[in-house]
Formats: sequence, C-alpha cells, structure tokens
Amino acid sequence: MPEAPIRTVGHVTETLRPGIYQATLPNGKAVVVHLARNWIGELPQPGQRLELELTPFDFDKARATRRVTDEPPDQG
Repeated sequence: MPEAPIRTVGHVTETLRPGIYQATLPNGKAVVVHLARNWIGELPQPGQRLELELTPFDFDKARATRRVTDEPPDQG
C-alpha cells in the first residue's frame, strides 16, 4: 500500500524548462518540481507559491498540485 504524500508549500525560484521548475521549501531545501497532470491555468512564474506533494521516499522531487494565493477564501 503506497504511503500518503507529504504536503507543503514552496516558492518557485527558477523555470528549468516548460513544466519543470526549481522551488524552495520552508526549510530552505531546493527541490525539482513538475506540474500535476490536472494543472489548470497559467504556468507558475518565479516568486509564486505552490502547494507541493513529496513522497516519503524522495525529498528531491515534488509535484505541484495548485497555486497558493494569499487571498482569504470566499465566505459567501
């Protein structure tokens, strides 16, 4: 049975090629990030925050699942 992914937020620091990015985790570690297959919207730009999933077996790669915004969610 596969283990659940580790979820965190990272900042995009560099575009390596289309769909592949370098991001920094909150602890300062740099990881290579690819976009989830169901990514919707514009491609990430350096400086943006992304929600990332890492496997418990490899902390050097991550999958971006969505863009994180600082806007509060709609309450209405």
